Amino acid sequence: MQPAYIVDLNEQNFREVLEGSMNSPVLIHFWAPMSQESAQLIPALKALTEQYAGAYTLALLNCEEQQAIAGQFGVQALPTIALFVNGQPVDGLGGPQPIEAVKAMLGKHLPSEDELNALKALELSQQGEFEAAIAAFGTLSDEYQAKGEIKLAMANCLLETNQFERAEQVLNTIPMEYKDNHYKSLVAKLELHKQAADSPEIQSLEAALQANPDDLKLVAELGLQYHQVNRDEEALALIWTPLSRNLNALDGELKKAFMDILSALGQGNPVAAKYRRQLYSLLY
Repeated sequence: MQPAYIVDLNEQNFREVLEGSMNSPVLIHFWAPMSQESAQLIPALKALTEQYAGAYTLALLNCEEQQAIAGQFGVQALPTIALFVNGQPVDGLGGPQPIEAVKAMLGKHLPSEDELNALKALELSQQGEFEAAIAAFGTLSDEYQAKGEIKLAMANCLLETNQFERAEQVLNTIPMEYKDNHYKSLVAKLELHKQAADSPEIQSLEAALQANPDDLKLVAELGLQYHQVNRDEEALALIWTPLSRNLNALDGELKKAFMDILSALGQGNPVAAKYRRQLYSLLY
């Protein structure tokens, strides 16, 4: 079943589809089974349209079956492609075309893939779908990820999912012109976390470990304390150092603490993925 934004044009829906171009562009592909080039272009056009995910409607007109409609447009050659915006033709291509030519034509009139993905990511973050938004932000080009509004939204999502170290890295790169009240509220949220994450108990364990750097029990305790306050990268780095030298250190307690933290972070966490790879490289 094809999506709603890919339609076969006929006399019944012709007017409705063209009127739809008042809200969203309509790309009409004039084709016929007798024209091999026009028929062969259809799968590529459908795939391209699905990439744009509803930014325009693809209307396929079989000129053999719908001769009256084709006649109204005065189609001279197949394939012919016409782009309609606000009920009017604004661009088109005649004769056999590579899909790249269609893409280039659409690029002059439609938002770029980055723009569409950025809008989707921002919408997800506004809906509270923070993990999905982070994944969507990750698909953007470097140029788009460098935009101030994208960085602020990304930092907010990272704070909401307790990825404080990554959030701080992003906030440190916010351009001056975007350091507004929203930026200040995100920095304040990060500062509150830092204060909570540096408890007297953690400070005491850090001091004890500094005095006894080979005490693996202290390493395990401090690592788990870091994890409790979402300082996960520090926790994993701390435990990994002795664990990488001896997987059975502290009678396996260190490895268990390490695995527990990885498990709690889940499969999608990039920090956990990094340390999983390091662990697997030792195991296998």
